Amino acid sequence: MLYLTLLICIVLIVMMDKLTQAFKLSSIWGLIGQICVSLVLIVVGKLEVSYINLGNHFELGYLTIPFTLLVLVGFTNVMNIEKAQNTSILLLPFVSLVYFSIAAYVMGHSFVLIIGFCTCLVILFIMLYGYFSSKVFVGRTIITSVGFIIAVLSISFIKTSIVTIYIPLFTLALPFTLYYFITDKFTSITSILVSTITAIFFGGLMFIVPFNIMWYFVVGLTIILVIMQSSRKYRII
Repeated sequence: MLYLTLLICIVLIVMMDKLTQAFKLSSIWGLIGQICVSLVLIVVGKLEVSYINLGNHFELGYLTIPFTLLVLVGFTNVMNIEKAQNTSILLLPFVSLVYFSIAAYVMGHSFVLIIGFCTCLVILFIMLYGYFSSKVFVGRTIITSVGFIIAVLSISFIKTSIVTIYIPLFTLALPFTLYYFITDKFTSITSILVSTITAIFFGGLMFIVPFNIMWYFVVGLTIILVIMQSSRKYRII
């Protein structure tokens, strides 16, 4: 049921984004649409985080739906772009999804493994087609759809352990923030390559650094990213 619900939600995300662009609606309507689609996934797909596992189980209670919505909408908009980008920008979510798939294989999480692997193949096809045809430019629709899938995979992993939020934070949010920071100083391709190498490096640390130490990285980066939201240039949500 979750697979079918996810497919329906992606279709709704695409339709919503196309309508927002066609009628030139404010971004707030896009945000409202994402919240509605996320609620469909939570209610119909039964995907939610009802507790946080940090050695002990902390029940969220009435905060279950608000917390799940926050994560879904937040990570959906991590790659929030206003202009069409070179297809190479998809290297960042591609790296993140590869680590999602590897972690899912190690942890035996079939849903994340299947969705992550399939999304990697789709992104790889788009990048190759764009490279050989020189016609494909990545817009808000593709970015939002990929972001939503990453958000869903993040929720699926958080249900196992909240420390796994390290993956989207350090292999996508941090590299994408770095991309925004250096894009004015280097060419677009160079900025993407530097950000991708950063994503690969921090993703590799996930399999080396113990989870109890990794938690401090997660808390520290989350605080930094929240502070950076005050600047529109580095805003990801």
